[in-house]
Amino acid sequence: MEENLSLKAFVVLMKAAKSLTEYVKKDISRYDMKTSDFAVLEALYHKGNLTVKQISEAVLINAGSMTYVIDKLEAKDLLERRPCKDDRRAVYIHITEKGKQLMNDIFPKHQEAIEEVFQELTADEKKTVIDLLKRIGQR
Repeated sequence: MEENLSLKAFVVLMKAAKSLTEYVKKDISRYDMKTSDFAVLEALYHKGNLTVKQISEAVLINAGSMTYVIDKLEAKDLLERRPCKDDRRAVYIHITEKGKQLMNDIFPKHQEAIEEVFQELTADEKKTVIDLLKRIGQR
C-alpha cells in the first residue's frame, strides 16, 4: 500500500503544534500567566491600542472569552479600556505602563525560549517553514 504523504504531513504537523503549544504554555507559566493573558498583552505591546474584536482576531480567542481575559488583566492594572474619541460605540484596549514594564521584562525571555525551539533550523529552513505553513493556512 502506498504511503499517504498528505495524511502523514497532517499528523506530523498536529503533533508539532501540540508540542509547541505545551512548550509555550510551560514557558509562559514561569511568569505566573496563562497563554491567553500573555497573547493579549503581547498583541497590545507590539501593535498598540486595539479593539476587543481586533485582539480576538490577532490572538484567535473568541470575543466572549476575551472579555474575561481583559477583565482579569485590567484588575491587575496591566491594561485599561479607553473610549474611542471618533466613535463612542468603540472601546480601545490600551496596555498600561505597568503592562509595558512587565512585557519589557518577560518578552525577551520568551523570545529566547522560542529561539531555542528553532535553533536546529537554518534561516533558509525557517523561511521555508513559514512559506509552507502560510500556504497550508490559506486553504
